[in-house]
Amino acid sequence: MTEKRRKRLITVLKFIISAALIYFIFTKIDLKDVLQTLQKSNPLYLALALVFFVLSKGIAALRLNLFFHQIGAKITQMSNLKLYLQGMFYNLFLPGGIGGDAYKGYIIQKEYQTGTKKVVSVLLLDRLSGMLLLFLYACTLALISANSFFTGLMGLIIAVIPLSLVVFWWMNWKFFSYTLPIFWKSIGYSALVQLAQLVCVWCILQSLSITLDTIEYLFVFLISSIVSVIPLTIGGIGSREVTFLYGAKWLGLDASTSIGISFTFFLITALISLFGIVYHFKKPKLETVS
Repeated sequence: MTEKRRKRLITVLKFIISAALIYFIFTKIDLKDVLQTLQKSNPLYLALALVFFVLSKGIAALRLNLFFHQIGAKITQMSNLKLYLQGMFYNLFLPGGIGGDAYKGYIIQKEYQTGTKKVVSVLLLDRLSGMLLLFLYACTLALISANSFFTGLMGLIIAVIPLSLVVFWWMNWKFFSYTLPIFWKSIGYSALVQLAQLVCVWCILQSLSITLDTIEYLFVFLISSIVSVIPLTIGGIGSREVTFLYGAKWLGLDASTSIGISFTFFLITALISLFGIVYHFKKPKLETVS
């Protein structure tokens, strides 16, 4: 099988999985209930959610550029922001072509010749750093939640918080030692990225007039964000919603409201990612820090 055919097959499978998951979700809940939930949204809070989502992506781009600079790719912040936005567009709207991360890696290697292995490594570490903070924030919310689901898990949660940090540091030290000088700075950026996204989702909750179980909804969002990174569906479509569906079931939340939150977040993501189409037709020229 040629590489092109293999990519097409993977794309088709992702579409099938996404469609199957969406279908499954609406066999469990009423679409009308979800739409009624969305119709009650407050546009002011939605605008604030949009602002914090953009902020989170801006900080995420800074974090990625921190890694690029560490391996010798001294790209300017503006050029990196354009490349990052282009990658977001590719990830969500052109899944049949080259993925956003793969495209960024290809361009950086082509322009700066830093070594394919190093480029792939920092792209991976960038993702893992974000997932680590998603996990840590989720653990923190679980600790302060009064939901009975977490009863009996407190000791385990307290233990895995420092353990996860130690394991991630050890992995960096063992396999990616050239990134150690920026380890804590990248963790700091990741903390800000995920905090901005949490505020974004909190604004979505406020827009839908959801005042109860806020911590639990935010917890489910964090878990769904971890699940959506797994490349089984198109842009995480379906996998995030299924996580919200079962998270609502296990934590005693309203399923229609949960799916409404997930869809709203996806629409915000899609809206911002769509702006990357500009750099699909007019490829950004990479400028180097002087």
